[in-house]
Amino acid sequence: MAAQTLASAFVAAPRPSVARRPASAAALRAAAFRPAAAARRHAAVAVRAQAAAVTTAQGVEQTTTRGLPAVTLKHESGATVEVTLFGGCVTSWKTSAGQEVLYIRPDAVFDKSKPISGGMPHCFPQFGPGAIQLHGFARNLDWQLAGAANNGGNPSVTLVLSDNDYTRAMWPHAFKAEYTVTLDDEVLRTKLTVTNNGDKPFEFTASLHSYFGVDDVETANVRGLEGLEYLDRVADSKHPSVHKELRELVTFRGPVDSVYKNAPAKVALDNGRGAVAMSSSNWPEIVVWTPWTAMEACYKEFVCVENAQATSPVTLAPGATWAASTAFKASRDPLLDFCADNPDSEECRVYDD
Repeated sequence: MAAQTLASAFVAAPRPSVARRPASAAALRAAAFRPAAAARRHAAVAVRAQAAAVTTAQGVEQTTTRGLPAVTLKHESGATVEVTLFGGCVTSWKTSAGQEVLYIRPDAVFDKSKPISGGMPHCFPQFGPGAIQLHGFARNLDWQLAGAANNGGNPSVTLVLSDNDYTRAMWPHAFKAEYTVTLDDEVLRTKLTVTNNGDKPFEFTASLHSYFGVDDVETANVRGLEGLEYLDRVADSKHPSVHKELRELVTFRGPVDSVYKNAPAKVALDNGRGAVAMSSSNWPEIVVWTPWTAMEACYKEFVCVENAQATSPVTLAPGATWAASTAFKASRDPLLDFCADNPDSEECRVYDD
């Protein structure tokens, strides 16, 4: 049987040719004022063409998520992950027991009119407000399918975003961002790689803006941040106050927007159902966020714990590459899972009388 391609579901059947009358001068003038629509059409054609060259692997399926082209990873354990091409966003991660780990806000839309509000959106090449649009452009553009694989029973997909006229108009740099998502049983692995394809250095900030579902925001907590310096951005995100985290467990009793510097490689979220342990490499900061009652309809149902390069930009020389990765593991016991990765932590030591 011929190899099936990831793009097969995204390519429409050819339409019969229809004779068309020459366009009027008025129609041609009107078309000149529709560059955004033309850009979207050209981007869609590029996505389909790129996808057509990518062969599926076991456990990697072409799907749609609320109408958007997507890729679903299915592990033989029963765990699943969904990734949309729009924004390169992981919108669902379910354990082998069928429990959803991530969160999509009720105000999220899937029509490309704005970034997807939930899951794991990208912030690149800018975290937060700044010279370009909030959190950058990576989360509201179509990424291209670059590859699919299954290594040792672990399905993965790689997406790519490169500079184009739209990105260069606001951020004049040649780049390639490559994002690989792998489902390793109950572990979700992500890796973001950024390459400078230009002839001048550039700077960027970034984060993986991860939304996690919780039973109740007031009983959720984050472990592993005690003793760190953090920036409190609630009152003034441009001029945050600086504090030292004294709590063993970071809890939520009001709005939180904190950037923890020199973050450890391993932290854990207690979501009320168990734990989500996060083991990262080359993400130097952790952002913890809840909007609290600013999002009255849903604030009790999620918190964001984000791997970030938020306050100190990466400077990337021509031809150079930067990469950061995270392994997310869902389990039933927050403390046991944390201590398995942090046996020397004070709270994990066992003393004999």
